[in-house]
Amino acid sequence: MTKHKIYTMSFAKVYPHYVTKAEKKGRTKTEVDEIIRWLTGYSQEEVEEHLAEQTDFETFFAKAPLLNPSRALIKGVICGVRVEDIEEPTMQEIRYLDKLIDELAKGKTMEKILRA
Repeated sequence: MTKHKIYTMSFAKVYPHYVTKAEKKGRTKTEVDEIIRWLTGYSQEEVEEHLAEQTDFETFFAKAPLLNPSRALIKGVICGVRVEDIEEPTMQEIRYLDKLIDELAKGKTMEKILRA
């Protein structure tokens, strides 16, 4: 079975789109970075290293220091699919991130986005 192309896509290629989506709705790059750190356990420096190294999505999530256990509380539809029903673990992690960025762009508070 061939991998979905998003797995081999550079995280750095998609990251600016996350930031643009947030900024168009009055949110900030800092908030996007906070979401990424919360989800993956990476420090800001580690996120920036992955961006500089053009790390692919599969590796980015495979090497995440501590995937946040509260990510299981992320529910809803992204790209027409319920994130909680995605069976492939890497795809689910990618869609969790997509969902969190969507919530940011829709104006949810950081407290709600980070499932505090």
